[in-house]
Amino acid sequence: MGKDLLELGKVVAIHALKGEIRLQPWCDTPDFAAGFKKVYLDGEPIKVRSARPHKNIVIMQLDGINTPEAAQALVNKLLYISRDQVKLPKGTYFVADLIGLKVVDADDENIVYGELTEVSPTGANDVYHIRFADGKTRYIPAIPQVVIQTDLKNGIMKIRPLEGLFDD
Repeated sequence: MGKDLLELGKVVAIHALKGEIRLQPWCDTPDFAAGFKKVYLDGEPIKVRSARPHKNIVIMQLDGINTPEAAQALVNKLLYISRDQVKLPKGTYFVADLIGLKVVDADDENIVYGELTEVSPTGANDVYHIRFADGKTRYIPAIPQVVIQTDLKNGIMKIRPLEGLFDD
């Protein structure tokens, strides 16, 4: 299991004159990011007085932030949530927990492909970036036919690459 606090997003600007902030969410949707009653700022919990999605951002009012000047002081800061605030469906994972997994062959664990370094959402499915020992990054679709097992406890992801997937 990874860190207790997970990045929710980055404060990118102030909004209006009442101390609201504009949060660029680092999660699946702005609706998800707007659903929390408490966030963490600089490791300290802070109450969310209001939050609403607006296009691809979240307009948020935090407790104690009541002026544009107070809101401006938060620009470029990250807001976090506690992992306890989120219940993930079975078979889904926080990106923060996937980064750094050792990627091995599902049929022969002696074949180590590399390390998972990044996750890119594409709409249909995520794409996992794997850095091989030769320094090259190769990509796999995060689909059940390829990703056979994700073992966070042991830091391993077992995959069965589609034919030709890693051919250069």
